Amino acid sequence: MRNSSPPPPSQQQPADAAERRVQEATKERLREAIEELQRRQRCAKVGLQPPCDHADESCIANAVGNLCQSFLLSYGIRVGIGILLRAFKLARLKSYSSLLDLKQLVSEKDLIVREEACRIGLLFGGFSGSYHAIRCLLRKWRKKETPINAILAGSVAGLSILALDDSSRRRTLALYLLARLAQCAYNSAKSKNKFHLWGSHWSHGDTLLFAIACAQVMYAFIMRPESLPKSYQDFIQKTGPVAKPVYKAVRDCCRGSPVDVASLSAYLSTRRGSSTVKLEEFPTIIPCSVIHPGINSCFLHNANAASATFRKTFPLYFSLTFVPFVVLRLQKFMDAPVRTCWHAVTGAVRSTTFLSAFVGIFQGVICSHRKVALKDHKLVYWVAGGIAALSVLLEKKARRGELALYVLPRAGESLWYILVNRHLLPDIKNAEVALFCTCMGGIMYYLEHEPDTMAPFLRGLIRRFLASKISNPSISSNRGASYTYLQTLDDIKQPKVQDNSDTETSSGEKYNLESIPGL
Repeated sequence: MRNSSPPPPSQQQPADAAERRVQEATKERLREAIEELQRRQRCAKVGLQPPCDHADESCIANAVGNLCQSFLLSYGIRVGIGILLRAFKLARLKSYSSLLDLKQLVSEKDLIVREEACRIGLLFGGFSGSYHAIRCLLRKWRKKETPINAILAGSVAGLSILALDDSSRRRTLALYLLARLAQCAYNSAKSKNKFHLWGSHWSHGDTLLFAIACAQVMYAFIMRPESLPKSYQDFIQKTGPVAKPVYKAVRDCCRGSPVDVASLSAYLSTRRGSSTVKLEEFPTIIPCSVIHPGINSCFLHNANAASATFRKTFPLYFSLTFVPFVVLRLQKFMDAPVRTCWHAVTGAVRSTTFLSAFVGIFQGVICSHRKVALKDHKLVYWVAGGIAALSVLLEKKARRGELALYVLPRAGESLWYILVNRHLLPDIKNAEVALFCTCMGGIMYYLEHEPDTMAPFLRGLIRRFLASKISNPSISSNRGASYTYLQTLDDIKQPKVQDNSDTETSSGEKYNLESIPGL
C-alpha cells in the first residue's frame, strides 16, 4: 500500500494561512461573546444602571483618549499618503537626492496637506470621542443600555461631519454611508428570512452593481460633468487620454448644439499630425481623428492610454495600500516588513491594472462605435461605462463589492444633482449633514447589536479607527475565570510560528499600539 506524500509547500502555505484566519476569527467572535456576557453579569449585579466598558478610567478620560487616538491615526494616514506621493513625484523627476532633503520632501510649498489632514482628524476624532461621551451620558441618564443609546449617540456624534467645509465631500460621504446602511439592513432582513432580492445569490452581483454605477458616473462625466464633485472630475480627466475641449465638443454634438470650433482648433493645433482634420459647427459625430489626433490606429491609442494610466496611478494606489496598513497594523508590519511591502506592491499592481483596463476598454468602445455609426448618441457613453466596468473582474472577489459601494455614492450624487436641478427634488440646505447623522446612528446600531450584517472591512475599520474602545476595552479588575480563558486562547500559537515565539512576544510588547492605554 503506497503512502500518501505530503502536499508541496506551495499548496501547504495557503492552507496554513486560511487555517490561521479561521482561528483568528473564531477567537475574535469568542472574545466578543464573553465580553458581552461579562457586561450583562455586571449589569445584573449593579441593578441600578449598566456599568461602562472602561472600568479603569473615567468617562471623560475614555472619550478624550478615543478622540486623540482617532485624530492622530487619521492625521498620520493623510500626511503619510501625501509624503509618499511627493516622494514618487520626485522619483519620477529623477531627483533622487531630493528624497533625503526634508525641505523639498515635506515643505509647505509642495506638500499642502496640513489643513485637510486636520479636518479629517477632527472628523474621525470628533466622532469617536463624542460617540463614547454621549454613550456614557445616555447610559447614566436612562439607567439602561438599549439600542436607542447607540442610535442616538451615533446620530449626534455624526455632527462631526461639519469639520469638512466642502458640502460636496460631505454629500459623497453621506451617500456612501447610506449605501452601507442599506447593505446592513438588507443583510439583517435576509438573515431573518424577512426579505431578499431576486438574484442576490448571483456570484457576480457585485460586478453588476459596479457596472451600473460606473455607467452612470461615466455618462455624467461626459454629458453632465457639473453633477460630479470637482475633485472627481479632475481625477477622471487626468486618468483618461482625452482633452477637455474634445469632451465639450462631444457633449455639444450629442445635444445638437454648435461646436466651439475655435477652441477645438486651438487644441488640435498643438497636436502633431492633426492639421488636416476638418471641423464642422454641427457635426453628426466627433471622429476618432479628433478624439486621438496624431495617432491613426485606435488600437495603438487605447494601448497607450492604458499604459499611461498605469504609470500615473500606480503611486496613488501604492500609497493608499501601504500607508494605512502601516499606521493601523504597526505590529504586523514590524513583524514582517518585507511581506507587507510585497503585499502592498502586488495589491497596487492589481488595482492599477484594473483601472488601466477600464480606461482602455472605455476608449475602445467609443472608437468601435465610430467605426459603425454615423451619428452620436449620449447613451453610448452610458453603455461604454458599463462595459468598461467589467475590468473589475481583475480585482479580488472581496474587493469588487467594496469598489461597487465606493462608486455607487458617486452615481447617486450625480443623480441627486440632476433631480434637484430639474426641480424634481427640493434643494434643502445642509441636507447631507442630516443624512450623515441618520446613517451613522443606524451604522452604530448594527455595529453594536448586529455586527454580522456589516461587511468585515467596514466593521474592522470602525472598530479599529473610530470606536477603538469597543474592540479594545481596557482590562477591568473584576474579570474572572472567563477572562483567564481568553488569555489562554491568546497563548495558542499558530503552526510554524512557535519557533519564533520569543521574538514575536518582544516585538509585540514594543510595537503593539493596542497595548498602550488610550491607543
